[in-house]
Amino acid sequence: MKELKDIIRAYDEAQQQGKQTALATVVHLEGSAYRRPGARMLVTEDGQLTGAISGGCLEGDALRKAQLVIVQKKPMLVTYDTTDEDDAKLGVGLGCNGIISILIEPISADDQLNPIGFIKTILEKRQSAVLVTLFSMDKKTVQPGTCMLVTEEGSIKTSLEGGLLRNTLVDDAQVAIRNKKSVTKEYEVENLLTGFVELISPAVSLIIFGAGNDTLPLVQIASVLGWETTVVDGRPNYATLQRFPLASRILISKPENAISQLTFDANTVAVLMTHNYNYDIAALKHLLPLQLPYIGALGPKKKLDRMIDELIEQGILINEETIADLYGPTGLDIGAETADEIALSIVSEIKAVLSKRPGSSLRSKVETIHPRETQKVIPSSITV
Repeated sequence: MKELKDIIRAYDEAQQQGKQTALATVVHLEGSAYRRPGARMLVTEDGQLTGAISGGCLEGDALRKAQLVIVQKKPMLVTYDTTDEDDAKLGVGLGCNGIISILIEPISADDQLNPIGFIKTILEKRQSAVLVTLFSMDKKTVQPGTCMLVTEEGSIKTSLEGGLLRNTLVDDAQVAIRNKKSVTKEYEVENLLTGFVELISPAVSLIIFGAGNDTLPLVQIASVLGWETTVVDGRPNYATLQRFPLASRILISKPENAISQLTFDANTVAVLMTHNYNYDIAALKHLLPLQLPYIGALGPKKKLDRMIDELIEQGILINEETIADLYGPTGLDIGAETADEIALSIVSEIKAVLSKRPGSSLRSKVETIHPRETQKVIPSSITV
């Protein structure tokens, strides 16, 4: 999500300066690569880059092709094949052993349904949405490009006219939202088209109860990742904008009052680190019914166990599923000692939990980092 925000910011600056732009998007991948489908990079006519489509290997070549796209004003599909061991002949030296397809689209400010406009709509609200990008592996064919946006609340924006293809894409987008999973499908129209039906979820919303010094690096690291952070504390001299300039929001409040002022969804997590037992247990009491995917508690495990026991004595229903989402002590075991290291361990654990990963060393992983089934192209049943 941070990459998308950076791209929008760079696009707006380019518009103010009268610069033309193009958007490069990884739309398909076979094998392995540094970035996955959905990675994006904005290119200005004078060569400024925002975002990334690789680890730095493809950007130079993609820049030249993007500048051509800007001049020609039509989308281009570019494929980089690094499955050959001697990928030096590509001039990019990837060494990734994959086939990467990148769609480069010119951005016209006059077109209200351009990809940047779709992305801006997504960023307006905290909701999941699907972007549909159509492309053809036959590079001689006109590339349709990013053509549809479907939001979680049911809003549809599209450059496609009504018909079977449009209706099918809407249905596929809604399925992707329900399944919380992107998909790539083939559509037999006049020519065979591939559709990247991409689910884009809201940024992680991290709510931190506690505005002590150890919260400072946690907010900073979360900000680097593009997470939205809210700092909640009852002490007005601690919870200040001067201390937390990178926080999205600061609330000076008791826990029970703060909860009613916050919005919670599937990407919302919380960490208790006030160093005040009574404040932490009051916050935990109001967080538990919300069934957040992650609630972390700073401090020893016996502290969390004591809070749970006390809440049960108060009649709060706490079952095994609820306890499974509680993490105390919060953070991964990386040997953290300083506040900065502890913040790193907390953020790492949250990321692992939300990604449904164990948080272990990649060298211990037997299978590939990314499951190959996510690269499958599913044939569509429609023929137009």
